[in-house]
Amino acid sequence: MGNICRSPTAEGVFRHKALEHRLGDLLVIDSAGTHNFHPNSPPDPRSQAHALRRGYDLSQLKARAVEPRDFEYFDLLLTMDWDNRALLEERCPEQFRHKIKGFAEFLTVSPATVIADPYYSAEEGFEQVLDLIEEASSGLIEFVLKRGLQHE
Repeated sequence: MGNICRSPTAEGVFRHKALEHRLGDLLVIDSAGTHNFHPNSPPDPRSQAHALRRGYDLSQLKARAVEPRDFEYFDLLLTMDWDNRALLEERCPEQFRHKIKGFAEFLTVSPATVIADPYYSAEEGFEQVLDLIEEASSGLIEFVLKRGLQHE
């Protein structure tokens, strides 16, 4: 939503996993929010602290809002929950809507259908988000490898 909790966490975790699989130079990985609440702000300090404990450095990331060019430029536009998916679908030109998916669609074990916003939660909310994002990132890596990095 504001690009300071879930999305930058997903960007940092997925970027890390892409590098582990030697895909870092082949992928463009970015995060953006559906709202421009925190332009150019770093990720929430709690997101950064929890991510750093697991070896993910989010400190260089800056919040931004989704831009019209993102719909054409990126092969996938991943949302964290149903509300943000609906907002993105409203803004997205029809010919690019097939690119919008839920990040939770890449979960391989957890039955979750969304990645809940930890912003108003206690510390364990940030840990739960990391658990889901790590799992979904692994599933996304599998998807990318099976897809063969082809553009649609």
